[in-house]
Parts: sequence; C-alpha cells; structure tokens
Amino acid sequence: MTVLEAERRTVATRAAELRELTPGRTGNLSVRRGQRLAITPSGVPYDEISPDDVSVVSLGGEQVFGELAPSSESPMHRRIYERFEPGAIVHTHSPWSTTLAVLGEPLPPVHYMIVLAGETVPIAPYATYGTEELADNAVGAMASAESSACLLENHGLVATGEDAAAAIETAVAVESVARAYCQAQSVGTPQQLSEDALEATARKLEEYGPDEGEK
Repeated sequence: MTVLEAERRTVATRAAELRELTPGRTGNLSVRRGQRLAITPSGVPYDEISPDDVSVVSLGGEQVFGELAPSSESPMHRRIYERFEPGAIVHTHSPWSTTLAVLGEPLPPVHYMIVLAGETVPIAPYATYGTEELADNAVGAMASAESSACLLENHGLVATGEDAAAAIETAVAVESVARAYCQAQSVGTPQQLSEDALEATARKLEEYGPDEGEK
C-alpha cells in the first residue's frame, strides 16, 4: 500500500470543509498514523487537493511522500502529536476565534459546547507562523488548560480530535462559542457556566448518539 494512502485520502476529502472556517488557502489539516502524518500541502486551494498532493512527514520532520511542500505549520502539528497523540489536527483562521486571538483573550465557558475542547480554550503567546516557537507555545497553552484546542495570539485557532471529523467538529464548536461570546460582550456581560455544569455536559455528551436527539 502507498504511504498513508487512507489518511491522505481523508485529508484530501475533508480539507474542503475548511473553506467554511477559514479564508482563502489559510489553515491546514493533518491525520496521523503511527509515527507519520498526512498533511495538506502548502498554498494549494482546498477544493483542488488530491490524495497524491497530500504530503506525508514523519514526527521527526522528514518528508517521506509527496512532491509538494507540506503545510508551513507542520512543526506545530508534529509537536502536538508528540505531546498529546490525537488522531487529527485542524488549524484555521476562523473569524470569531481569530477576533479573540487578536484581543489576546482566551475563550471562557459561556456555552456548554465548549466541552468538546475543554473547560476553556486558552490563548498561546504570539510567535511567527511555522516556527518551533509557535509549536512550543501551542503545546504549552493546551497542556496548562488541559484543552484539546487553543487560540494562537494574533493568528487563529488550532483544534484536535480522535480523527479528522472530530477535529473539525471541535474547531466548529469553538468558532460557534467564540461568536456567541463576542456578540454577548457587545451588549452585556456574558454569564459563565460552572465547573459542575461543564462536567455534567461532558458526561451527557459521552452518551450522545443518533437515538438521543439533537444537542
């Protein structure tokens, strides 16, 4: 079998969903198997990516498949995989999440869907995109808040999941809560959920399925 064939196919197929979250060709998506990850190539429009365009790199940074350069944020993806071992990672410049990132504000628990990421979505200090410093900052922020996502100061959002669908779902949930938070702040003081309420939601979501109805 060709190197990470299924993972490259997943990246190529699901990358188009990022158009709803991030402008132009910004952002990136990766899926991991073992010590390698399939990641969107640098600068290619999402709806033009084929499985053969998807780069494969090792956790050590060696490109092992693909003629196109991997995303410039590969260092951040690699570091997050090394530290937390998720199955997939998505990075976006979603407008409401990026609004908070520009303000240097973490996202507090103002809506129960934040539990897909944790009790809060922390802010990682600014660093130039594509650098090891940014990777370190993202990992540090996620670890300190025990969150599966973080805002990148003056940059955007990074979210993780057990697979590509879960990572994208987390990114969508964070963006939705970020929008509600920003809008609520414009008219008043947002009310935050208690730790008990968040824990109850987390337990409820563990049971959530097709037979239970909508969230």
